[in-house]
Amino acid sequence: MALDFLAGCAGGVAGVLVGHPFDTVKVRLQVQSMEKPQYRGTLHCFKSIIKQESVLGLYKGLGSPLMGLTFINALVFGVQGNTLRALGHDSPLNQFLAGAAAGAIQCVICCPMELAKTRLQLQDAGPARTYKGSLDCLVQIYGHEGLRGVNRGMVSTLLRETPSFGVYFLTYDALTRALGCEPGDRLLVPKLLLAGGTSGIMSWLSTYPVDVVKSRLQADGLRGAPRYCGILDCVRQSYRAEGWRVFTRGLASTLLRAFPVNAATFATVTVVLTYARGEEAGPEGEAVPAASTAPAGPALAQPSSL
Repeated sequence: MALDFLAGCAGGVAGVLVGHPFDTVKVRLQVQSMEKPQYRGTLHCFKSIIKQESVLGLYKGLGSPLMGLTFINALVFGVQGNTLRALGHDSPLNQFLAGAAAGAIQCVICCPMELAKTRLQLQDAGPARTYKGSLDCLVQIYGHEGLRGVNRGMVSTLLRETPSFGVYFLTYDALTRALGCEPGDRLLVPKLLLAGGTSGIMSWLSTYPVDVVKSRLQADGLRGAPRYCGILDCVRQSYRAEGWRVFTRGLASTLLRAFPVNAATFATVTVVLTYARGEEAGPEGEAVPAASTAPAGPALAQPSSL
């Protein structure tokens, strides 16, 4: 369990470093006004950020997901594994339920983390910026709005994370079985990269409109007076002003991000697990006794990188 946690943290860090620029673009596209759009699309947004704020502008708000990473991975691995064992047997339905449980519980950390990340990604560059970093952002929000402000977007985060993590673990399990991911297979790593990347894409597609609503709620009031009274009001106003396409805004950058993030995560997890398990072997090449009694499971567990 500790080994899975360590590998998951390392893989998650790699995933965040690879995917954060795409996430910054996604958030800016999701919350920009259609009356005065600042960006014409994903590529234009990338170019504009680099031109106006340098490459570092793409990494605004990086500290927040990195800070929450350890706790999120601990919750995801612990809850998913223990739920699956409590359900009694490994089946597609149980994979979905265990993943959904993990997704729901990690929202306690994920929601404030993404709130800080969103605010930092949207603030202007230079000395006039409102927040100095992730912690300063959360402290200021707590000072002005209290605990409710720190947890803004919690319901929409729950609505996004619960089914998406279920889809994620279900897809990963189905693909690793279909691809025949067995220990010792020389194509194991490419197969795991494919399974992880595809699982990430499917999980985003399953709840992406909810993510748009979450981003809008968490960014509401940052530049002007608050506009939304809640989830349904945000959906209603967004649809009325911009049509159904508003709920797919930023999807291209999200899907572009999903595959390489999970590829980087899986590559790192594979290296860490391979090295660590090699260290666990006895001096005569004998397996650790406890390993023989462990229940069989997937070849690799995928850490949280959504």
